[in-house]
Amino acid sequence: MCYENTKKKRCWACGSLDTIKWGNRKNKQRFKCKNCEILFTSQNKSVTKSNRFIWFEKWVIGRRTIDDLVKESTYSKRTLKRYFKQYLSTPPKLSIYPSEKVNLIIDGTYFSNGICLVLYRDATIKFTQLYRFSDGEHYLEIKEDLLNLLKLGVQIESVTSDGHKSILKAVKEVLPDAVLQRCLVHIQRDCRIWLTKHPKSIAGYDLKQIVSKMHTIKNHYQLSFWLLDLHNWYQEYKDYINEKSYNLETNRYWYTHKMVRRSFMTIKRALPNMFHYLDNPNIPKSSNSIESFFGHMKGHLNIHRGLSYKHRKQYLMWYLYFKNKM
Repeated sequence: MCYENTKKKRCWACGSLDTIKWGNRKNKQRFKCKNCEILFTSQNKSVTKSNRFIWFEKWVIGRRTIDDLVKESTYSKRTLKRYFKQYLSTPPKLSIYPSEKVNLIIDGTYFSNGICLVLYRDATIKFTQLYRFSDGEHYLEIKEDLLNLLKLGVQIESVTSDGHKSILKAVKEVLPDAVLQRCLVHIQRDCRIWLTKHPKSIAGYDLKQIVSKMHTIKNHYQLSFWLLDLHNWYQEYKDYINEKSYNLETNRYWYTHKMVRRSFMTIKRALPNMFHYLDNPNIPKSSNSIESFFGHMKGHLNIHRGLSYKHRKQYLMWYLYFKNKM
C-alpha cells in the first residue's frame, strides 16, 4: 500500500491539518489554516517537534495503532516507530499535586512479564499522585511511598484499600491519624465467592442476603438495621460456624463449615473500617474507580501488543502522565 507524498502541515495554534499554501516569505513557504485562519511558515523546528508529539499522544491514549496514524499523518510507518521509540526512551516524571485532605485510593494491578503497578490515586480530583513499578504489593515499598507523599506536601485524610495486608500495615504505621476505609465491593465479592451462588446451608443463604445489602447502606439509620441483622444472624448460627470436625488429611480438628465462618469473620474483622464514608462523603467506599482506571489502561496497552518489557513500562509512565493532564 502506498500513500501520496503530500505531507500536510499542521497548524501550531489549533492543531488542524486543514491548511493550504499561502505564498512565500523570505524564501520560506507560508501556509494558512482554514480552521483558525492564521498564517505560519513551514520551517519551524519547534512546531515540527510539536506535531510529532501530537501523533505520539494519540498513539498512547487515543487508541490509535501505527497503521491508523500512518494514514492520518502521512508519515511512514518506519518514521513513526523511530519517533515513538525516542519519546518512549525519555519518559516524563510524574508531578505531585500538594493538597490538603486528600482521599487516596491505593491499589496494585499486574501485567504480563511480572510487572506490578501500584497506584496512589486522589479520588477527589482523579489524579495519580504517585506510582511504583514492582513485582508485588510490598509493605516496605508502600511505607516508603507514603512517607514520600507526606514529605512532598500531600496531606492524606483517608485511604481506601481492598484490604491487602501490606497496605493496611503501612497505612496504620505511617498514617495513624488517617481514616482507613475498606473497599465494600471487595468484601462483598469475596463473601459471594465463598458462600457460592446457591448456598447449601440455611446459615449460608441467610448470610448471603445480609452481604448483598452491604453496599446499599447510605446513612447511619440503614446501618443500624444492617448491624442488627448481622448480630441476630450470629446469635442464631454461632454454634454452627464454631462447629469442628476431625480432618484425616491434616490430622487435626478444624471448623466444619469453614466457608460460612470465613465469610462472617472477614466482615467482623473489617467492620471497624467499613462505614467511614457515612461520616465523610468525600471518602470513597470502594476502589471501583481505580479498578476501572486499570481496565482502561490495560485496554490501551493491549492495542500495542509486542512492546518489549522496557517499553511496556515506559508506555505506562507516559499513559499516567497524559491522564493527569486531562
